[in-house]
Amino acid sequence: MEKKRVVLVTGAARGLGAAIARRLGKDGFRVAVNYCHSQNLADKVAQGIIAEGGEAKAFRADVTNLDDVKAMLAEIRNTWGSVEILVNNATGPQPERPLEEYSWQDFADQIDFFIKAPVYLMQELIAPMKQARWGKVINIGSEVTENYRPIFSPYIAAKSALLGLTRTWALEFGPWNIAINSIAPGWIPTERHSDAESADLEAYRAKVPMGRQGVPEDVASAASYLAREETNFISGQQFCVNGANTF
Repeated sequence: MEKKRVVLVTGAARGLGAAIARRLGKDGFRVAVNYCHSQNLADKVAQGIIAEGGEAKAFRADVTNLDDVKAMLAEIRNTWGSVEILVNNATGPQPERPLEEYSWQDFADQIDFFIKAPVYLMQELIAPMKQARWGKVINIGSEVTENYRPIFSPYIAAKSALLGLTRTWALEFGPWNIAINSIAPGWIPTERHSDAESADLEAYRAKVPMGRQGVPEDVASAASYLAREETNFISGQQFCVNGANTF
């Protein structure tokens, strides 16, 4: 890699975000490991990257809070320079219940993570990306924007809106050589799924053509591909990482 690009992975203390951060650190990027509450876990991710010869540091911010976003990005700039690659991965609780049992706040909570946070980050980062005439944004979406599920409407609505932002921003910022893409994982068990029923896991696996569920490293590999210099001309796309469970 000719230049060590600066990448910010939001929600990178564990789960998919941690796997993405580790892979990008291994690939030679300078990795800002964002966390909100889990400093110890984020520090371990950063330290692991450093132990393997990479560059990384944990940065705290609630990415749904604009003041936090501004402060975090200023700290990253003071450390390495402006963020050149943004991975919007942060998420929160994902309740599943019938529509009648949801409150509007349940919808707003999903919108905060999947719309408000990416908007706040992009509004702060787009000027330096335009000035450099280079930038990449990788939004972590979900296969549910293609194979809809019942009793999951707030999450699906917000992830669908994130896909809309991906494609709209790809058109808007293409003239500045800024690529915007989405990775849409299937159900990939992480720490948040520790209480998942084995029968539910098996039922999902049974319908995946490749006969297994993905692992976080599958998503990290897709992020690594999209972060590379040689994929600059790929933009506005959704990459499904789910063993052919959708098309």
